[in-house]
Amino acid sequence: MSDVTRAEICAVACAELFRGDGEIVAAAVAGFVPMLGSRLARATFEPDLLTTDGGPTLSAEPVPLGRTAEVAEGWLPFRDHLWLVLNARRHVVMGPSQIDRYGNTNISCIGDWERPSRQLLGSRGGPGNTLLNPTSYWVPKHSTRVFTDKVDFVSGVGWDRGAHEIRAVVSNLAVLDFATPDHRMRLRSVHPGVTVEDVVAATGFELVVPDEVPQTRLPDDEELRVMREVLDPKGLREREVPA
Repeated sequence: MSDVTRAEICAVACAELFRGDGEIVAAAVAGFVPMLGSRLARATFEPDLLTTDGGPTLSAEPVPLGRTAEVAEGWLPFRDHLWLVLNARRHVVMGPSQIDRYGNTNISCIGDWERPSRQLLGSRGGPGNTLLNPTSYWVPKHSTRVFTDKVDFVSGVGWDRGAHEIRAVVSNLAVLDFATPDHRMRLRSVHPGVTVEDVVAATGFELVVPDEVPQTRLPDDEELRVMREVLDPKGLREREVPA
């Protein structure tokens, strides 16, 4: 499988975020790659996962990226979606503008919040998501600007501020988690072609690095077929993580 792309490796890593979740809503709102990952999980090893077509329709089967569901298995208006959030029946994948070693994230502003140099989205669902739901993150360009020692504004809380569960971070370089005694960010795996030194250099704080860091797993033949022929035949995944 020498033709496997970095985007496909990242999509499988995002799919793995949902392993074991069962019948909860997968809300992958951070881009094509995590959306593809959630639908790939549903189509392969996590069939009870609830996925949408990007709107309020719960799809009866995983929907190709960019299309609407042809067959619906349910309707999820916003008020019902909020009920699921309040009751931890949702696993969300968000995209941080900044993230620190404990998983605190910023999507609100860059610089002093009283006079920011850049205005971003605002806190949006960050506080509720992180306090009440399993939350993961997708970073398509791993750099010290994103992985920063201190976030300028806490939009989503990390482990040191009472997060419900910050599960993992998938980037274009690696998979990182918080499986350490004090919940500091740990390097779980590096993608093929990436070294531990590459990830450390692109991170603005000290990572917990195990003595041996494995490679992120490759997609198997069936996962490749589902991604390429069923869920993303247009190759939208490659826009976020160019080969």
